[in-house]
Amino acid sequence: MSDSELLEAAREVQSAAHVPYSEYRVGAALETADGEVFVGCNLENANYSNSLHAEEVAVAEAVKTGYREFSRIAVSSDRRDGVTPCGMCRQTLSEFCDDDLAVICDEGDDQEPTVYALGELIPNTISHETLE
Repeated sequence: MSDSELLEAAREVQSAAHVPYSEYRVGAALETADGEVFVGCNLENANYSNSLHAEEVAVAEAVKTGYREFSRIAVSSDRRDGVTPCGMCRQTLSEFCDDDLAVICDEGDDQEPTVYALGELIPNTISHETLE
């Protein structure tokens, strides 16, 4: 699957988002090391702290199916504003992914996506080693 196809999967899942408060739809498409793709969208709650983010939902879908190794994630909002995973989602991704995980961020139809390495977005994460 190409970067653009992965990004399109993130765009498509936005329609399932539950965002009655922010009206800010986000979709994520997470590719496993062997090429399977899991998608997630944001699910808001009136108590914002209980909301689920698209990246978390995609990770949960993959993990519940037995996957623990990932190669790329694409993230898109309905505003095509280059949204990146928040700090909480970055930490969740770092639980399963190396610093070189490609994070593909949607800049809109007329622009190339911005691609980051996860380690650029969240250096020095809390890890198993940190806790020892």
